[in-house]
Amino acid sequence: MWGLDGRTILVTGASGGIGGATVRQLVAAGADVIASGRSTAALETLAAGTGCRILPFELESEESVRNALQHLDLWGVVNCGGFGGEIATPMETDIAVFDKAIAINTRGALLVTKYASQSMIRQGKGGAIVNVSSQAALVALSGHISYAASKTALDSITRVSALELGPHGIRVNSVNPTVVMTEMSAFYWGRPEIGGPFLDKMPLRRWATEDEIAAPIVFLLGDGASMISGVTLPIDGGFTSC
Repeated sequence: MWGLDGRTILVTGASGGIGGATVRQLVAAGADVIASGRSTAALETLAAGTGCRILPFELESEESVRNALQHLDLWGVVNCGGFGGEIATPMETDIAVFDKAIAINTRGALLVTKYASQSMIRQGKGGAIVNVSSQAALVALSGHISYAASKTALDSITRVSALELGPHGIRVNSVNPTVVMTEMSAFYWGRPEIGGPFLDKMPLRRWATEDEIAAPIVFLLGDGASMISGVTLPIDGGFTSC
């Protein structure tokens, strides 16, 4: 159905909710999945349940990324590794947090793209890359100065990479999800005074699930999206359209 049978796809951030859901859906679609993430224990649990391979490495280290990827034969990548940062105004923001958000969300994804695309070009079989961005890259959200900046830059990386890698048959796209109500996000979005007004502005008026983010990622990797490249796809219940 997807044309992913036997294709080797790396998923970063696989120890998190969206990354883990993406691994499970890719395995179900027949892909040979390599999962990377911060929690080795979570990766081992994911591997036990799906049969995926695991490959931990540090997104903040070019040496770690290069050593992990330079000898892999990859067809696809999902850049899902991320750092949420803080809730702060521009007046209050901690620049160290900003630097970390850029280092992981932007620079880390670029490092993976750099070495993964070298593998794809070497094999000459084309491929696909999906960057997991955010609705915060498309509209202004209070308190998201560092996170939004890192994801907006990631969308620019998507567009330029699509331009540069297209002649090699490699497609590059972003998905821009709304909030998935995890334990980590509940501390902010779970507050009635924050979440309530936000959902009131969203046409579908509910939070997304991890599987609802993973499914479009799998679609963009698959043959059904073979003419789609350079897009930023909101998965946000219509929020950014209003």
